[in-house]
Amino acid sequence: MIPEPLANGFCFGEGPRWFEGLLWFSDMLGEAVHTADMRGSLTTLPLPGRSPSGLGFRPDGSLLIASTEDRQVLRYDGETVLPIADLAPLTPANLGDMVVDDAGRAYIGCQAFAGGAIIRLDADDTATVVAEDLAFPNGMVITPDRKTLIVAESTARRLTAFTIDANGGLADRRVFADGLDGPPDGIALDAEGGVWTSMTLAHQFERITEGGAVTDRIDMGERVAIACALGGPSRRTLFLLSSTDAYPRRLIGTKLSRLDAVTVETPGAGLP
Repeated sequence: MIPEPLANGFCFGEGPRWFEGLLWFSDMLGEAVHTADMRGSLTTLPLPGRSPSGLGFRPDGSLLIASTEDRQVLRYDGETVLPIADLAPLTPANLGDMVVDDAGRAYIGCQAFAGGAIIRLDADDTATVVAEDLAFPNGMVITPDRKTLIVAESTARRLTAFTIDANGGLADRRVFADGLDGPPDGIALDAEGGVWTSMTLAHQFERITEGGAVTDRIDMGERVAIACALGGPSRRTLFLLSSTDAYPRRLIGTKLSRLDAVTVETPGAGLP
């Protein structure tokens, strides 16, 4: 599979999410959230003074945005952006990726290299730590039956699974795949249980099944694989965000990130 360039001209793309015919993604160092259509046309929601990362949509269509450095969650209702939760008292590190479930609960990673956590932000905007001692939790997905959450632990080079209980708690922690080729970042789930994973330092996207088998690879050459999402018609478009450096701070002031797309055989499934 050879990806086709779709859009560029932004600083550091993260957290892609397909919603209502558009790909939404954060420009973490560009202080904005962008949308792209299937032709690559971009629109921009400016977020001055913020560093957005994880994105997720609640059932009412409002967009939740993880503001990394001030450790707040923002809500965009289509007109205004307002902070709805301050997670600083609960997190040992900056916020990262998120996934939102059908009840409007957001699971948000706190990206500590050791002692990382997942915080659940409920629909009433109260927050609870639901997982601890993670190694830089990053991309997250929820399976179609809504019973399992899978999270990328970047510095541990593994994917970890949790059972989601009836109240939204996380339990039964277990390894989904270990010994990965590179630190995993953003992930996307398909209908056969494969997880497309951004392997940052390996410069590729890989499809990984439970147990760790790699069934497909997309080589990005010299570019760093940052995050991915399945969307588009029939959810068979794999959107790929890449950059020229794995360390965002080196890219401040640049516009070297890129959005590519490729068609895959197995459609996306679950959440997001």
